[in-house]
Amino acid sequence: MKFVEYPDRELMMFDLADHLASELATALRQHERASLCVPGGTTPGPVFDVLSGVKLDWDRVSVLLSDERWVPESHPRSNGRLLRNRLLTGRAAAARFVPLYAEAPEPEPALAALSAAIEACLPISVLLLGMGADMHTASLFPGADRLAEALAPDAPVLMPMRSPGAPEPRVTLTAPVLAGAMCCHILITGAEKRAALERAQGLPETEAPVRAVLANAVVHWAE
Repeated sequence: MKFVEYPDRELMMFDLADHLASELATALRQHERASLCVPGGTTPGPVFDVLSGVKLDWDRVSVLLSDERWVPESHPRSNGRLLRNRLLTGRAAAARFVPLYAEAPEPEPALAALSAAIEACLPISVLLLGMGADMHTASLFPGADRLAEALAPDAPVLMPMRSPGAPEPRVTLTAPVLAGAMCCHILITGAEKRAALERAQGLPETEAPVRAVLANAVVHWAE
């Protein structure tokens, strides 16, 4: 793991967007298509704002989420909704969005079709993740119902995940898919998450799922 500390959040967001754009450009020089996988939540919003205006061959980029709440894009808690509003605008509107949600009351019936679309984007060219104070990443939550399966080396590409306290089911890319990304970045802010990151390094993956991706990750942190 490489840890990069920034003097302020604004500088971090601009610098991280520049790193992601540079790695995407490299991937596009080497391959016909590239894939960019990003988290939901509000923290990466400023990164998306900068990245959306970068000059790239966005029509050759597939954009997908690391995880999604099982709600339609019309729902305010949809990560896909956030992505369309913050990243898939401007120049980046030309990118191909690969959703993790389909019209179904539960995730299970839709997993096969969603997984097939994701498999076409693998390995992930550039991956951006967040981390919670509970040391989760994507929807790999400590205490989630199928966490051990999602951490296993032979895990499928995509899995449903239900966690105590979560108001809806989620779907998440599994640990092998995330760990197999060509470039991996983790964005965190604040003293609480820095302390959580330090704790995670001494815990098993079932207690600190972020450990599944730390080995080859660059962690970007600002107070």
